[in-house]
Amino acid sequence: MPNTQPLANKRILIFVGDIYEDLELWYPKLRLIEAGATVTVAGPKAGATYAGKNGYPCVSDAKIDDMDAADFDGLVVPGGFMPDKLRRDPKVLQLVRDFDSAGKLVAAVCHGGWIPISAGVYKGVHVTGSPGIKDDLINAGALWEDSPVVVDRHFVCSRKPDDLPDFCRGILQVMA
Repeated sequence: MPNTQPLANKRILIFVGDIYEDLELWYPKLRLIEAGATVTVAGPKAGATYAGKNGYPCVSDAKIDDMDAADFDGLVVPGGFMPDKLRRDPKVLQLVRDFDSAGKLVAAVCHGGWIPISAGVYKGVHVTGSPGIKDDLINAGALWEDSPVVVDRHFVCSRKPDDLPDFCRGILQVMA
């Protein structure tokens, strides 16, 4: 029988904020829990309810300002319009840099790539993302590829909700 809990004892941080892409948060969150990970969803405020782009609510477990990359094994950044606001938060950017410098998972889907761009961690990294941020990715020094998932060392990227099965397989590949 194969191990159905490949991420047992792993801790994952997921960012949330208003107008996040519903599927890009919930699909990875539930898939990672299914694989045995402990998932913490952090937003600008702890215990706040954030509305998804399609109306699905998410209550944050914690406040981003209270998070420390040393407490986690990986980071997932959903898309939607949320990343455009969160990337202006110095704490968010420092967390991404801390995950990167420790060689820990940094996974972004769709417009989630805006946050690693603003953190300055994509230079020379093979990535994909929403075609809407392709120019931003290239201008940040990333090496663009139009694929359902791109895995480059500890970075995992996907383009859109339809790519979520591949995105989660990429995360599991990096985390296992």
